[in-house]
Amino acid sequence: MKDRSDWDRVRKLSDAQIRDAVARDPDAVMLDEDWLRRAKVVIPPKKQMVALRLDADIVAWLRDSGKGYQTRINALLRAVMDGRLVPK
Repeated sequence: MKDRSDWDRVRKLSDAQIRDAVARDPDAVMLDEDWLRRAKVVIPPKKQMVALRLDADIVAWLRDSGKGYQTRINALLRAVMDGRLVPK
């Protein structure tokens, strides 16, 4: 995937312009010193190679959504494990 960011424009922004842009973006959060003090580095667990048989239509559906289908399988299984997604 090609990076479409205009990094030259971003580098020219002042701190005040960046804070203003973050304040106007509902999905962005400006991290403060308190947040940084409480932040913890989390190292993801190691992956284990497994052989798994899945229905062909399920694999096709996952692959059709783009690269990273194995990562999406892992995320779906984790959501079920964590109780955030309940199978029907």
